[in-house]
Amino acid sequence: MPNLTAPSEVTPNAASGSPLFLVLAGPTASGKSTLCERLVADAALGFARVVTTTTRAPRPGEVDGVHYHFLSPAAFEEKQRAGEFLEWAWVHGDRRYGTLASSVIEPLARGQALVANVDVQGVASFREARAQYPLLAQSLVTVFIEIAPEQLQARIRARGTDDEAEIARRVATAEREMAEAAKFEYRIKSGSRDQDYAALLAIIAQAKSRLR
Repeated sequence: MPNLTAPSEVTPNAASGSPLFLVLAGPTASGKSTLCERLVADAALGFARVVTTTTRAPRPGEVDGVHYHFLSPAAFEEKQRAGEFLEWAWVHGDRRYGTLASSVIEPLARGQALVANVDVQGVASFREARAQYPLLAQSLVTVFIEIAPEQLQARIRARGTDDEAEIARRVATAEREMAEAAKFEYRIKSGSRDQDYAALLAIIAQAKSRLR
């Protein structure tokens, strides 16, 4: 992992305490994206989505700095070499996605609670970055969404977008991801959408109490 240097002007606000940086991970079809969207939509909770960075072109209606930070491959490479990403990865072979440190640390320093949906490798990078960013170390809360293999297959089939080979590939990937579940602070055994959301709210309440 590149050497990371925390911006000198960013310091935790001891008076107000640290806002949460809630990171959700889990297999495909576990519902983590839906949980993030529902959390951000609940204005009373005060969460904002982390704006991540990509080298793909904007789709119609997407706004730079709102949906993603859109960078050219050369600009992404430059920032990656400079250690400006908390995590990044190749996706679909030819595109890169990542989370800039500034997209997390600066909002947290303003007191903004954040939520992100990343893969298990991205969460591992966040954990490593805590040594360089004290505010990240105080705020980071990791949640893994567990889902039974038969439940996973049922959800994927319900989408109607994948053939049997793709379903088998996704299930195999999910099994590898599930092996990482024990490394997360909290786990949710996926049930209905409302049950999962209620469990997430309980985790948030517990994490806030811990920070206080």
